[in-house]
Amino acid sequence: MSAPPPLQIREANAHLAAVHRRAAELEARLDAAERTVRAQAERLARHDQQLRAALDELGRAKDREIATLQEQLLTSEAAVQSLQAAVRQRDELIRQLLPRAELLQDICRRRPLLAGLLATLVEAERLGPLPASDPSHVLPGGPSSPLANSTGEEEDRDHRQPALFGTTV
Repeated sequence: MSAPPPLQIREANAHLAAVHRRAAELEARLDAAERTVRAQAERLARHDQQLRAALDELGRAKDREIATLQEQLLTSEAAVQSLQAAVRQRDELIRQLLPRAELLQDICRRRPLLAGLLATLVEAERLGPLPASDPSHVLPGGPSSPLANSTGEEEDRDHRQPALFGTTV
């Protein structure tokens, strides 16, 4: 076999050099792509880790808030129970005091009449008892009159008690 001509060797060498350059260029691009993919994967992993941590913290915060709200709910329910018991006690007290309030209202409505009666009793007290009188001058309706307010039992007594007017107010 004979040696290939120098032109063919040069062309083959140039072709091999071009293939080698192309291979080196592709390897460099592949390395760059791999580095980019690794960097992106690391960033995605860190981001995923951050999101998981944030989600975990959010879950813990939610659990804390739920616990706080449950505690507030229990406290509010206890307060409601206490207030309802107080309302029941006050309703019972009102029920007990209502007849007394009605009695006081009735007294207040009758106060002018009572004041007039008391004034009349004071005037009667001021006048005092009747002086002793002669039985021949007895007026109709007097103590010995048949019109007197008597049950007959008073006649059995030897002495009469004088009528006294007084007030307790």
